[in-house]
Amino acid sequence: MVILEESPWYREILQRGQQEGRQEGRQEEAAALVLRQLSRRLTQLTPELQQQIRGLSVEHLEALGEALLDFKTDIELRTWLANLPDVTSASPDRDCL
Repeated sequence: MVILEESPWYREILQRGQQEGRQEGRQEEAAALVLRQLSRRLTQLTPELQQQIRGLSVEHLEALGEALLDFKTDIELRTWLANLPDVTSASPDRDCL
């Protein structure tokens, strides 16, 4: 096992896993923060809205964190979410915000 742990590809895989774990944790924390802010700003969010927000990228969550300061109703939130670009069809060098 020691030889395996010293191999370059093992270390690369380990580093990728750690990086993905940090990114996932960052996304979960950002979603939790935005959901708390929205709960204070708006009335109770539907489970569907909560799930949609949890599925956003960190970049979209950061943008939503700023945009929600101007929201007065959940309709504005729904409109904001509906106007998000489709990240899956965006080109890699295209800004998704």
